[in-house]
Amino acid sequence: MRSARRAGRIRGPIRRRSTVDPTHGWAVRREPATLEAVLEVDRSPIAFGELLRRPGVVEALDLRGRFGFMAFHGGNLERITDQIASEAAARSGASFYAVLQPEGMRHHLPSTKVDPADSPKLQAFLDHCDHVVAVHGYGKRGHFTSLLCGGGNRELAHHVAGHLRDAVPAYRVIDDIDDIPKQLRGLHPRNPCNLTRGGGTQLELPPRVRGLTPLIWYWPAHGGPPPYGGPDRRSEIDAIDRRFTHVHDLIDGLAKAALSWENAPQDGPPDGEEVPIPTTPPTGTGVSPMDADTSRSTVSP
Repeated sequence: MRSARRAGRIRGPIRRRSTVDPTHGWAVRREPATLEAVLEVDRSPIAFGELLRRPGVVEALDLRGRFGFMAFHGGNLERITDQIASEAAARSGASFYAVLQPEGMRHHLPSTKVDPADSPKLQAFLDHCDHVVAVHGYGKRGHFTSLLCGGGNRELAHHVAGHLRDAVPAYRVIDDIDDIPKQLRGLHPRNPCNLTRGGGTQLELPPRVRGLTPLIWYWPAHGGPPPYGGPDRRSEIDAIDRRFTHVHDLIDGLAKAALSWENAPQDGPPDGEEVPIPTTPPTGTGVSPMDADTSRSTVSP
């Protein structure tokens, strides 16, 4: 091995990567995998309606309060985002919308192409909600512990950011729009987070806070690396309890942000935004070594 490295036939560290249970989100060890396999995302053009008709794709909708959480890149694409959004919504009485891609499918549709004209459920969600938080996952070098609060409603972004700083103090929460990478700002007027009456915020989460890096193998609640402290450990501990504690804290912070926003008097979207936010409902026209595995893409496992 040493001679092969010296000869230049093997470059870079040899790493193992984690895989994630599609239901509960804990990491388990796998055989060595290439970086290309980790980052394999289909970016070919496709209409939102066609994506929804693909086998195994699930569109979820639960209308409750006028505040909403959404995760339209959920399921196997930006993993755990739908779980975070759905649980935050359930805890706060908020509405919830998600698109879940099945195992083996990772088709990334830009947010501006997620058209409510192609989805009665999405249109109903946007009509029902006054403000929303769109939960996304990303991986970008230099931002492995950064939570990004973009979106057109900057007042809501600052509000959510304040609660997240209290909930997950180990992370840097960025809500200054100039400090967020341009492609992750979520300011386009056709971005679904900007299509409700009051607009919303786009929350971008790195892999670590979603429990998708080997850091969780050594977290006390997990009992050490797989098999979690012993052959019977997995059957003895409830799946939710085995989830990385930062995920629990993140969900708690989002739920508190939704509840406190709903209970505060709102004057509508603030002035001076970089993009216009609709004032009426839309019409339908529409640092762990493993962290580096997602550094070349804004879509993370």
